[in-house]
Amino acid sequence: MTSQGRICVQCVTTDKRYTTRCSLSRHRNIHTGKYKCTECGTCCQSSALLTVHSRIHSGEKPFECKVCSKRFTIAGDPGIHTRTHSREKTFKCHMCGKTFCEYGYLSNHMRVHAGDKPYKCHVCDKAFRQSGKLTCHMKVHSGEKAYNCLLCNKSTRLSGD
Repeated sequence: MTSQGRICVQCVTTDKRYTTRCSLSRHRNIHTGKYKCTECGTCCQSSALLTVHSRIHSGEKPFECKVCSKRFTIAGDPGIHTRTHSREKTFKCHMCGKTFCEYGYLSNHMRVHAGDKPYKCHVCDKAFRQSGKLTCHMKVHSGEKAYNCLLCNKSTRLSGD
């Protein structure tokens, strides 16, 4: 039980705690591989999250910003993105005062103050504050050349090469 009197269930593999058995059950799907990506082996908590994850590989972006036509893989992202057009920055860092238009950007920023780098490379142990940086880094190990020059069609691993 938690201090608020709620029942707390715990994953025996990761020691993460959940307030409902349903939440724990969804978490366990990661360990059992129930919703496993056939492309990269990533395990998801649900079929819906696996569908969203699969869009990384397919490149499908079915959701569009009505202002600039930018496309997204997740249904709620265009609405969140729209704030960037109005420059509305409602999320403020209590440590340095920097403001952000999305809560996720503030959360990522807070890792700077905490020194937190939760995304770790399983090959060389290098750590990153953002999952996208780790994804980009993994191309170093795989040898993938994901960026093609529009002028000469040369492929490189990094976008700035």
